Amino acid sequence: MTRNKKGLNTICAHTGEVKDEQFKGAVSPLYMSTSYAFEDVDIKRYPRYFNTPNQESLSKKIAALEHTEAGLIFGSGMAAISTSLLAFLEAGDHIVLQQTLYGGTYNLITEEFHKYGIEYSFTEGWAADDFEAKVQENTKVIYIETPSNPLLTITDLDAVAKLSKKHGLVSMIDNTFASPVNQNPVDFGIDVVIHSATKYMGGHSDICAGAVASTKENIKRIHSLAKNFGGSLSDYTVWLLERSMKTMGIRVRAQNENAQRMAEFLDGHDDIAAVYYPGLPDHPGHETAKTQMAGFGGMLSFELLEGLDASRFQKSLQLIKPSMSLAGVESTVLSPSQTSHALLGAEERERQGIKDGLIRFSVGIEEPEDLIADIEQALEKVKSVVGTV
Repeated sequence: MTRNKKGLNTICAHTGEVKDEQFKGAVSPLYMSTSYAFEDVDIKRYPRYFNTPNQESLSKKIAALEHTEAGLIFGSGMAAISTSLLAFLEAGDHIVLQQTLYGGTYNLITEEFHKYGIEYSFTEGWAADDFEAKVQENTKVIYIETPSNPLLTITDLDAVAKLSKKHGLVSMIDNTFASPVNQNPVDFGIDVVIHSATKYMGGHSDICAGAVASTKENIKRIHSLAKNFGGSLSDYTVWLLERSMKTMGIRVRAQNENAQRMAEFLDGHDDIAAVYYPGLPDHPGHETAKTQMAGFGGMLSFELLEGLDASRFQKSLQLIKPSMSLAGVESTVLSPSQTSHALLGAEERERQGIKDGLIRFSVGIEEPEDLIADIEQALEKVKSVVGTV
């Protein structure tokens, strides 16, 4: 008996590979050429057209993982986000965005969209009613991010998809924090799925890339603008990304398990004031997350007890790295107010609930006992300093 639908790890390992027809190698060959023939060929290939052999093949893997008809690979997550948004928005249009977003996306909207004559509104919350309250006659797109960066808020995919269809809008999601391993928004009716492939798809903190998955019609529209914006990815990086994605299912599931363990540990710790993780039963979005996520992810955030210095805590860590970005196999922490959301400004961060003492924790694949020991010793160092003041 044959299986019509391949499993996750099979897709990661095999779908979208470039066949080595000449030498029959086990891995995809790398085609580095930036110049291809244009006469007597079916496809006129050029890197900026997103159609080199490695680019095309990896896009098929992205589409298969997100259960869509087509995909595109970009040079960064922001290239994927900006190109996708502007492919469906023009002067005079309006977009509704959820309250909590990645700082780079927020900055793109607030700093650039007025130059294009595009209006925008941010919701007050995350319920369907919050989105509907912001819909206008000229609204064209609803944009969400769930789980969100950095507070791990959960937005109901099914509710947003139904609302979008009711008003004839295009629904888009930044699915980076979940990854295709934990969440497939198209299955709930979302139209366009966007990733910073730098994160869980790359998974080793050494690749910068973006990805979009949707219908053939939507990808054609995005591709038309992408060729003009030029946000393509080098074929060497495409090849590295395809290699990395072969282990994505295994990596992410290990990170899910570790993050759940770390969230429970931190939630029960006397020196931790708050923990944000959808896998905790008392998380406001826990029940919704259970209906739309296969796993709760490897990301969480927490706040130290008032009086404990967050910066000193991070500097006291010995195993966990204070570092930019996220989703590598190594555990990292950062302060959103100083990094991912520094562009927002103090007042907007406060409105979103992003305090200066908030620490975002990207949980890796280390043994959880080692991560716990590192946090314990760092907390003891911070408390010892407080005690001497």
